[in-house]
Amino acid sequence: MSAGRVPSSTYRLQVRESFDLDAARELLPYLDELGVGWVYLSPILEAHPGSDHGYDVVDPTRVDPARGGPEALARLSAEAHRRGMGVVVDIVPNHVGVESPATNGWWWDVLKHGRDSRFARFFDVDWVAGRGRVLLPVVGDEDRPDPEGPIANLRLVDGMLGYHDHRFPIAPGTDEGTDDPQLVHERQHYRLVSWRAADDDLDYRRFFAVNTLAGVRVEDRDVFEASHVEIARWFRERLVDGLRVDHPDGLRHPAAYLDDLADLTGDAWVVVEKILEPGEDLPARWRTAGTTGYDALALIDRVLVEPSGGQVLAALDDRLREDGRPWPELVRTSKRHVAETILHAEVRRIAREIAVELEVDPDRSWREPVEEVLVELLAAFPVYRSYLPAGRRHLQQAADAVRAERPDLADALDLVLPVLADRVRAPSLRFQQTSGMIMAKGVEDRAFYRRSQLTSLNEVGGDPSEFSIRSDAFHAAMARRQATSPEAMTTLSTHDTKRGEDVRARISVLAEVPHWWEETLAALLAAAPAPPGGFPHLLLQAAVGAWPISRERLHAYAEKAMREAGEHTTWTAPDPSYETSVHTLVDALYDDPAVTALVERAVARLATPGWSNALAAKLLSLTVPGVPDVYQGSELWEQSLVDPDNRRAVDFDLRRKLLSALAAGTPVGAASGPDDDGCSKLHVVRTALRLRRDRPDLFTRYDPVVATGHAARHVLAFDRGGALTIVTRMPIGLERSGGWRQTPLHLPPGEWRDLLTGRPAAAEVGSLLADLPVALLVREDR
Repeated sequence: MSAGRVPSSTYRLQVRESFDLDAARELLPYLDELGVGWVYLSPILEAHPGSDHGYDVVDPTRVDPARGGPEALARLSAEAHRRGMGVVVDIVPNHVGVESPATNGWWWDVLKHGRDSRFARFFDVDWVAGRGRVLLPVVGDEDRPDPEGPIANLRLVDGMLGYHDHRFPIAPGTDEGTDDPQLVHERQHYRLVSWRAADDDLDYRRFFAVNTLAGVRVEDRDVFEASHVEIARWFRERLVDGLRVDHPDGLRHPAAYLDDLADLTGDAWVVVEKILEPGEDLPARWRTAGTTGYDALALIDRVLVEPSGGQVLAALDDRLREDGRPWPELVRTSKRHVAETILHAEVRRIAREIAVELEVDPDRSWREPVEEVLVELLAAFPVYRSYLPAGRRHLQQAADAVRAERPDLADALDLVLPVLADRVRAPSLRFQQTSGMIMAKGVEDRAFYRRSQLTSLNEVGGDPSEFSIRSDAFHAAMARRQATSPEAMTTLSTHDTKRGEDVRARISVLAEVPHWWEETLAALLAAAPAPPGGFPHLLLQAAVGAWPISRERLHAYAEKAMREAGEHTTWTAPDPSYETSVHTLVDALYDDPAVTALVERAVARLATPGWSNALAAKLLSLTVPGVPDVYQGSELWEQSLVDPDNRRAVDFDLRRKLLSALAAGTPVGAASGPDDDGCSKLHVVRTALRLRRDRPDLFTRYDPVVATGHAARHVLAFDRGGALTIVTRMPIGLERSGGWRQTPLHLPPGEWRDLLTGRPAAAEVGSLLADLPVALLVREDR
């Protein structure tokens, strides 16, 4: 837990050149009226020119001038604090952007001076493997058909080495006496190589498989201080109140980093983007308020899913998919493929470090089985990473799986396991840094796009094989959350979610009508020119979940999704024939009247229950234990797909207008529905956020509230200590069973009023939820 201030809620804003810090400041009156506690800013340190997301920081020592610079941050901070609001900023300690070396002074100096650079220690480079040179995978196939031959389009430009639009430094004196760019290139501390070489030969650590994001060694105290000098200023001058830490699993020593960060910030409120697998806990010794909320998101989504639909939808997906392997096997296969291909360079580096530790010659006969067993261990690893000595059981679990399934690797396993289990040895530390990369790329960016049973469950931090959870399991998890991490973040949408919260809410309805969906999908696949396999199922779920969605957005989603899936086409080897067939399917949704009619009929069936799910999920996320975050724009319907779709500009003028109408007393109730522009959702968000901000005393515990009678399974309710949440579950099943009828809720003693309708609360759920599928009660006598 944090020692300083804790926000009542946060509101995430994507800060960029077109929406800078001054634009964020101008939004503060709206956020204040909405009830937001703290404004939550995407990365604001200087990023690569033109970057819309900000995770490619090129200069961590200053606020990005393109985003407003330090003066704009000071103005925003002053206005937020004047209003009693706080400021939380997303930071990126794992890596920096190196796409254009000239924009990153540290990287430029390393390329110019090599191992003698004063910044050489800042980067995680294997100088021995690169023979003293950093490998830069930028050369196109057409420019160097012979890997050992000259590079076409290499030239000297203004005292630099140029390759197309790329510019690289020239080491002092290495261009004297020659104007031959090939010769100059051979004299540098870097070597331009084929872009394909990154998979196997890259000699610097990066963020996942992104060559333009180079890992930095914040475990080195000098590197930590240099990369956090501006962040330190924020807290010294009280400009910023809290931090969100991106990807701590990429760090060598996450716990030590969080200790340093807590000391730097004075134990400010800090949350970490840590993905927890089901049953996994955040390391207890970490000095953090908790995670950014993917664990809560997974529970909220699943408690609203009808469990009985799982078997039908799974059978449907199995029939459609060419690869019918069960989820655990699909995960392991996907992770293995990633470890053997796009992240194989990291595997090879671990093997090289093991050879150094064991003082052996890593010839081919030694290297191949060691690399293979490392691949298998990484594929079998059950969580993102261990933090030795904590989590040793996860390494043993992976080793047991490899030993059982690959007895031919027993000798290699016996060789490497003691080294990987020793927490102070370099290969052990690097293995821990690498396992999270393999999990993220193998599961979130591959397996999630191959399984289509119910795609609302294919979400960061979730396990699609866990189809639904019961109310009592949800209550137990939330009571535990209240006891262990009441200051962690809760969320429904982020810049990393695969589908916006209301897309997922609508897709989840399919679990209530699985046979209808089976028939609808068959009709769509018969009417539209769909390619074979399971991918069209995933694509059509996205279409009905986000409809109405523009043709351009759906085409962009289809391209990303099919390439991430990697079954027929990939980013590095696109298959034009297959991709054309997918884009033809997308066009048919808009151009073929029969297909359009099928989509619109499906959406008409799903929209109203999806609206009910959306409001239920939103109110849960805002009132369960934790600090609720509202992703930009999601106070209205959030029907985005995966990034960059979810970073589109938000129409805040519309939101201001609707919020003003609400504040003026425009009623929200029986007329609300999926076509109300989101006014009902805005009303729920405003009411819950203002209550959390103004009455924190009503949110101090977690107690389930029991419903009995006819439709008890369709209601979920809990008391937070004077604020009582009631939401509808499985709305189609509720309607089929005849509605609420006699379903009393056993309210705690006292007089209660529903803040959403303004009416006194009755015990009958049917009366409470007559206007909206959710209610937020408060005790009148408190």
